[in-house]
Formats: sequence, structure tokens, C-alpha cells
Amino acid sequence: MARRGLIVGKFYPPHRGHKYLIDTARRQVDELYVIVCDKLKHDPAGELRAAWLREIHPNVRVLLIDDRLDADDSRVWAENSIRWLGFAPDVVFSSEDYGDRFAQFLGCPHVSIDKARQAVPISGTSVRSDPLSCWEYLEPPVRAYYARRVCLVGAESTGKTTLAQQLAAHYRTVWVPEYGREYSERKFAAAQAGRSDEWLTEEFSHIARIQCACENEAARRANKILICDTDAFATAVWHRRYLHARAPEVEAIVAAHRRRPDLYLLPDVDTPFVQDGTRDGEMIREWMHYTFVQELRAQSRPFRLLTGSFAARFRAAVRHIDELLEAPTPAAK
Repeated sequence: MARRGLIVGKFYPPHRGHKYLIDTARRQVDELYVIVCDKLKHDPAGELRAAWLREIHPNVRVLLIDDRLDADDSRVWAENSIRWLGFAPDVVFSSEDYGDRFAQFLGCPHVSIDKARQAVPISGTSVRSDPLSCWEYLEPPVRAYYARRVCLVGAESTGKTTLAQQLAAHYRTVWVPEYGREYSERKFAAAQAGRSDEWLTEEFSHIARIQCACENEAARRANKILICDTDAFATAVWHRRYLHARAPEVEAIVAAHRRRPDLYLLPDVDTPFVQDGTRDGEMIREWMHYTFVQELRAQSRPFRLLTGSFAARFRAAVRHIDELLEAPTPAAK
């Protein structure tokens, strides 16, 4: 068995063809090194692709390099690969035409793996052009990146949670519950026991962080689309409601969240208000609704207004989501 092996590629993005290549190579060496080549305009960026590979292949050593070399000069690539590694590999693995010449300059054997793409018929180009149609070839962290995200926001008692559950069932995917609701219920119960019911900015920051974490975790399990019952953006709006001011701390969490929803659904306040014992009351609903409209527009967040009966809202939501799923994948996210 060769001691140290090498694979070089863009992994743009990583897919199960790459996984087959790496897994097959790993079984043939003591140590496997994978060099990820990145260019400035690559999306997803090299840092992400390298991180995904480290997660998918924890027993492989992944290096990220800034690719400024002539793609056709195997000698230069071999010289630089040895410099990046700090040694000459014992064997190189690839599924590309350049493998033999690259290995010749490295001074080691070349093992070609599934060059004809028969074992795993997929390519990075196919994934980038239409990731949803390539879903079965993507691993969870890559799926989380490409999953379309739809978020329901709005005032209380407008049917958001029920609609989120219905949409998730319709699309056979997962949905993200509203952590703020869970937190509020605990806070309300504590207030009933005599504790302070005053809201603090740090509580909203906590809610926003947990909501983002729940969303990112659920996206890994999504079936092409993720349904979110609120997000950190909405948490920032609710901070304005309870503390009557913006919260730079919360808005910073919103800005740092890597993936904005592809679409927001905003249920109107034209349905009867139902008091469950924790809600503000009917009078505040209109203010909250129009505040959401203003903030969505101000931040250029794409949204659709849902009106009418709950059945009509569901039908409209499905129509808007179907349009989203049929639209071409954005060039950058």
C-alpha cells in the first residue's frame, strides 16, 4: 500500500462523484491529501468547499490553495503541489485526462477512478446549473447551501405556524419552528410565577442566534426547499415592537447569517384574531403587519402577500413556491 496519496481539484461544488473518488483513493493509501483549488469568483467559495470536504471526509487532509496557475501546465502544477504538501506523494488519483502527465512530473503512479463517470454520473457543472435536479448526488452540508428557503413572517394570529406545517407536508420537507415562541412561553410562565416580564435586547440576540442555528441545521435535512416559521430578520422587527428601538446587536446577527431566504411569505391581518393567552392583542397586529412590509421593502427582501381564507393562502403560497422552484438557480448566493 502506498503511504501518501494526492487528489487535486476544484470540487466546485463537492458531489458524490467526488466522494466516490476520495473514498476509493482513501482505501488505497495510509494518508490521503486533497488540494482544493479556488479562484476569486468561485461560488460557493473555496473556504466553504474545503470545509464541506473536511466534514464529509474527516480522515482526509484537505488543503485550500489560491489557483493562479496555468491549468494546462502539468509540470508547474506538480512542482507547486510538492511545495504545498512539503513532500512528493507516492501516488496521485484523478478522474481526469491530465492525471497521467501530472503524475509523470510528480514522479509517481497515477490511478484513474471512474473517468467515464459510470459509477456516479454527475459533474460539478450540472450541479451548479441546476442543483435541485442533482439533489441525490449532494451531501448534507452542500444541500444546506443550495436548498431554497422560504420564510413566513408577520403579525400574530395570522396562521403562520399552521401554514408552515402544511407547506412542509406538501413539499415533503422539513420546517423550522419559531424558537421565539417557545422562549416567550417560558418567559410568560416565569412572569406568572412572579419573575420580571421585561424584555431585554440580549434576549432577542439569543433568540436570533438560536433561530439561525436551527435554520442551518434543518437545511441539511431539507428536500430541496426549507420552510421557516420566522427568522432572525423577524426577531429584529419584534425587538422594535417590545423595546421601541432598533437593536444593532440583533441586526448584526441578521447581517452575518450566510443565507437569506429566497422568498418571504407575509400573511395579511384580514383573519379573525385568536387570543391564546400570550399574544399582544388585535390592535397591535396592523402596526406589526405594516412594519414588516416596510422593513421587507427597505431591505430588498423578496416577499409575497397572502390574503383571503386560510385555504386561499395555502394555494397562493404553493403557487409562489412552485414559481421559485421552477426559476433558474441564481449565479451567486
